[in-house]
Amino acid sequence: MNALWRVAYAGAAGAARALVAVAPTSERKLWRGLARRRGLLQRLEQWSAAQRDVKRPLLWMHAPSVGEGLQARVVLERLHARRPDVQIAFTFFSPSAENFAASVPADVRDYLPIDAGRDVRSALTALRPTALVFSKLDVWPVLTAEASARGVRVGLISGTVGPESSRLRAAARALLADAYAALDAAGAIAATDAQRLVTLGARPERVRVTGDSRCDQVWARARATDLSSALLTRLASARPTLVAGSTWPSDEHVLLTAWLHVRQTLPAARLIIAPHEPTEAHLAPMEQWAAKHDLVLRRLGHLDDSVAADVLLVDRVGLLGELYAIAMCAYVGGGFHRAGLHSVLEPAAFGAPVLFGPRHTNSGDAAALLAVGGAESAATPAALAAQLLRWLGDRPERDRAGQRASRVVEAGLGAADRSCDLVLELLAPIQAA
Repeated sequence: MNALWRVAYAGAAGAARALVAVAPTSERKLWRGLARRRGLLQRLEQWSAAQRDVKRPLLWMHAPSVGEGLQARVVLERLHARRPDVQIAFTFFSPSAENFAASVPADVRDYLPIDAGRDVRSALTALRPTALVFSKLDVWPVLTAEASARGVRVGLISGTVGPESSRLRAAARALLADAYAALDAAGAIAATDAQRLVTLGARPERVRVTGDSRCDQVWARARATDLSSALLTRLASARPTLVAGSTWPSDEHVLLTAWLHVRQTLPAARLIIAPHEPTEAHLAPMEQWAAKHDLVLRRLGHLDDSVAADVLLVDRVGLLGELYAIAMCAYVGGGFHRAGLHSVLEPAAFGAPVLFGPRHTNSGDAAALLAVGGAESAATPAALAAQLLRWLGDRPERDRAGQRASRVVEAGLGAADRSCDLVLELLAPIQAA
């Protein structure tokens, strides 16, 4: 990082540190993420004093949000089984991962410290990691530099860089090149991701293709889903059913308009929709839309078994992966949203063909599904409705598309073991010394 970028980045980190001290208690993600970092370093120090065993290696795994956390968790499960002696620290960036973190097999779980010298040095001193591994792409420059300076080996798993990633821009590359160059090992999802990691600054000889550990995670979850569970038994139906997951208002603007066209041809069609953020502000407009169009809508938390809902609104998180089991086809949100497409592998693992919006070019998974006919993209309500009618109204065509989607996930199995091997290699040199 050149001197100018270093000064600018340090200034931004300093501003973030100041905001942590004054951030109000709020459910808004920005303020919540800052406020929850108050006392973070003290929590890490207290855990270290009580439980850090310096005779044991420690892996610090960082995953910014839930999607990356799922990629990390399946690897950590394998690591824990193969090396139960390794202590694990798990950090995340987004408040959306706070509840998820409790499911990760780790000895300590908390927010990622602000990427400022004093903070990361304190965290490193408390945790004394043997290796630091990032999930997917979120490599932090100051943390990486400070860890490398202490002899901590640094790695990346399930690395992916979309062709339109902002990290490929000149400014981001100038800021992050040193951090990617410091990686001791990087596992990329595909060869194209490996090439782009090198473009970002990673050393070619340290990059290899290991695949996407999310394939193992979603495949295992799909196979473990109990179709006789109370939830799925209650919701099972022969009605043509679309499960729409992780939607944003920008998705719903298109999807709900398309759904009215679908209902004209298939009046029995049922929509189960799980917004990415099921806040009251997000749910209420959909209730108003349903009432306006004389559709029976029920929230999942208030579902009356005697009422056959036309629209089922999922008002809590953590259920989507299970709900895809009853999908005849799926819509995945984010394709009309600047933050990008959410996971298309989850419904694909259940054999559900997948639909999404036009902003999918940074998703390698979406490209793989499109290439084999396991997914379709639609940019307008008319195009979305037409594809929904093809799949919901034609079971053989839907089944063929779903099988193609499922095979994409199956072909990626083994990535979690390969990623675990990479992590073990990062731990080994210190162990052998």
